[in-house]
Amino acid sequence: MTTTADILVGLVAALHAYILVLEMFLWERRPGRELSGFDAEMARATAPLAANQGLYNGFLAAGLVWGLIAADPTGFRVQVFFLSCVLVAGLYGGFTANRRIFVAQALPGALALAAVLVAG
Repeated sequence: MTTTADILVGLVAALHAYILVLEMFLWERRPGRELSGFDAEMARATAPLAANQGLYNGFLAAGLVWGLIAADPTGFRVQVFFLSCVLVAGLYGGFTANRRIFVAQALPGALALAAVLVAG
């Protein structure tokens, strides 16, 4: 089960690194605009906000990577903390911004968290 948990944590970290790239560097380009659904003018106007969100997603990814490489009990605790942050952010975003966030962020975070807790 530990291998499954590690793979899921790695996938969630990769997802958040990808979101960082979309929000910080590609927001005004096609991939970022497809994600947001914004036209060029709105994407340009919201780019600083998106970059800030992207930075936070980068912190989540970095924390999850730290949890994967740190020895236990620290690694376990770090993974639980950052996956809990991912889950809370995904739930909040799903309720307040876009329901797709439940599936794109909250569900992967919940699955990885459950796997880490079972493996731990």
